[in-house]
Amino acid sequence: MSEAKQYAYETRLNVLYKPLQTIDAKALADACEFKWYNQTLCQVNESVVRLGVLEGEYHWHKHDVDDEFFYVVEGHLLIDLEDRTVALDPGQGFVVPQRVVHRTRAPFRTVVLMVENKGILPTGDS
Repeated sequence: MSEAKQYAYETRLNVLYKPLQTIDAKALADACEFKWYNQTLCQVNESVVRLGVLEGEYHWHKHDVDDEFFYVVEGHLLIDLEDRTVALDPGQGFVVPQRVVHRTRAPFRTVVLMVENKGILPTGDS
C-alpha cells in the first residue's frame, strides 16, 4: 500500500473487534468527536466493515480494483458521481463500483457503515 496524501480525516485501519465479540457501533458513533471519522470494526473473510461518522465533504477519488458499499445508519449521505448525485437516508445503501470517480458528502452529522476489501486505501488510488 502506497503512502496516501494527508487529509483532515481521522482514519483508523486497525480491526477493533475480533470474531465472537459484540460490536457496539452506536456507542462508538455517539462518543465520536471528529467531523470525519473512519474506524474499521471487524473483518469478514477478505472484507472489512467500517464505521464512518461524517460531516462535510470528502475529496474526489476512485479505487482501481475495489468496490465500496455505503449503508446509512443515521443522517443523510450524498455520493457525488461524475454524472449525478445519489442521496441516501437511513436504511438505504449504495455500491460504488471500482474505477468510478466519486466523493461522499454529509450536510450534517451522518453515521454510515461501509463494507470494502481489507486492503483498500480509503483515500483512493488516484
